[in-house]
Formats: sequence, C-alpha cells, structure tokens
Amino acid sequence: MSTETYLGFDYGTRSIGVAVGRLPTARAEGAGCVAGLKGGPDWDAITRLVRLWQPQGLVVGLPRNMDGTDNAMTALSLRFGRRLDGRYHLPVYWVDERLTTVAAREHVKDTGARKTRRKAMLDTLAAVAILQAFFDEPQYRVRPQEQGKGIGHL
Repeated sequence: MSTETYLGFDYGTRSIGVAVGRLPTARAEGAGCVAGLKGGPDWDAITRLVRLWQPQGLVVGLPRNMDGTDNAMTALSLRFGRRLDGRYHLPVYWVDERLTTVAAREHVKDTGARKTRRKAMLDTLAAVAILQAFFDEPQYRVRPQEQGKGIGHL
C-alpha cells in the first residue's frame, strides 16, 4: 500500500499553518504552526517536519482576491513555495485558498478559545483545508509547470 504523505502549508509572515495527510486515506490533519522569523520562515522547524514525515510532495495555499486577482500575499506565497522546492527538491503543488481562511475562521470562532490560541488554530485549520482541497480535487495533483499553464490558471 502506498504511503504517499503530503505536507500542506498556509503561509503567513508571522506564522505558517502546517497540515499532514496521506493520499490513500485522503484525509488532512493539523500538524501545528511554524513561526515566521525576521527575514522568513523558521527553516529549521520546516526541515524537522520534512524529515519527520518524509513527504512525497508539498502543498502551498495560493492566496488570491475573491475576483481571482493577485494580492500582496500571492507573491510571498509563491516565493515560499519556490524556496520549499529549492531546499527540499520535492514537488510543490498550489491550491487556491480563497475560501479556506473564511471556513477556518468560522470553525475557530465556534470553539470559544482564547484569542492567542485562536490564531494558531486558524493557521493550522487553514493548512488542513488547503491540503484537504488537494486530496479532494484530483486536478491539484498535477504541478502547474507540468501542465504548461504556469501559476496563472489557478
């Protein structure tokens, strides 16, 4: 049986939500948050996650405005994904994350958790939603550059 494991990321400048899941079960679960450090992510923490889970691919949420246009975080997320590819030499897949944060925010609001705890929960749940979208939508299993369409088609 295949154990194709994937890590999903909800990139943020202060915190990066992380999820993990396996393709055979097609179920994403939260794996916590990685701090954003001055100048970028905590690469040591991400390396530990990559070593622990030994994923076959990495999935990054691609933030866009509701009308599909890029926003300030789009370029930062693309840069993060390119850096993941350069560091770990694993396929990086992109998932349109326009509605993941909204869904995560609604779920977290219902928990009644303290504000500081809610932020970490929000980032993790957004990463879970991104990775779950990758599992639920087979077209996300193809890297954009393999389709010859570039990132713009998402």
